[in-house]
Amino acid sequence: MTGLDRSAPEDLAPNAPAPPWPRNRRPSPARDYAPAVLVALFCTLVIRIFVLQAFRIPSASMEDTLAIGDYLFVNKLVFGPRIPFLGRRLPGLRSPVPGDVIVFKYPLDPTKDYIKRCIAVAGQEVEIRDQQVWVDGRLSAEPYVKFSDSSLGPGDRGHFGPLTVPAGQLFVLGDNRDLSHDSRAWGMLDQRLVLGRASLIYWSWDRDRKLFGWLPAPRWGRIGARVQ
Repeated sequence: MTGLDRSAPEDLAPNAPAPPWPRNRRPSPARDYAPAVLVALFCTLVIRIFVLQAFRIPSASMEDTLAIGDYLFVNKLVFGPRIPFLGRRLPGLRSPVPGDVIVFKYPLDPTKDYIKRCIAVAGQEVEIRDQQVWVDGRLSAEPYVKFSDSSLGPGDRGHFGPLTVPAGQLFVLGDNRDLSHDSRAWGMLDQRLVLGRASLIYWSWDRDRKLFGWLPAPRWGRIGARVQ
């Protein structure tokens, strides 16, 4: 009888190509972990854009609240995160209020991020005289303020206002008033430039103290402190 005997297994022809890999070879670890790595990267990107972002403090404008070498988390959910490339933002839990320490795009150069304290919001009247801040005719309690230039007295720091903050704007100042470039210099801050509220210091280096002669010493007492 001619034809293929289906009761017998088919053998490979002598010149048939070999399988691309041995059947007993274990799957590649890279192939196993690739989906998990991609998911982790995606989640990290989503968190950074919409929830929480890390920043480093490079200047003394917010001393002593924030020191040079502090690393902090900024909460983006509270004011509503910005949607990349669309120029819009998702609804937030609330708007900035006086006392909030906020991170924002510098109005004169949006490629730079600034951090200052919100002093007054839309509709409030702000005035600075004799190095004291008045909002709506009331003296603001500012226990966090620092004046680092001892050569200047109350009458040497000028006068600002009174001015009413326009709709959609904020008036912001650095806590270290003598070393801060803020609303006194470049005007009101468009609220649409706000990225989020500073919430927690997760690490801090002291560049003036060295370990082993070269490594900046950690400021253990600042790590984990809330930004207030």
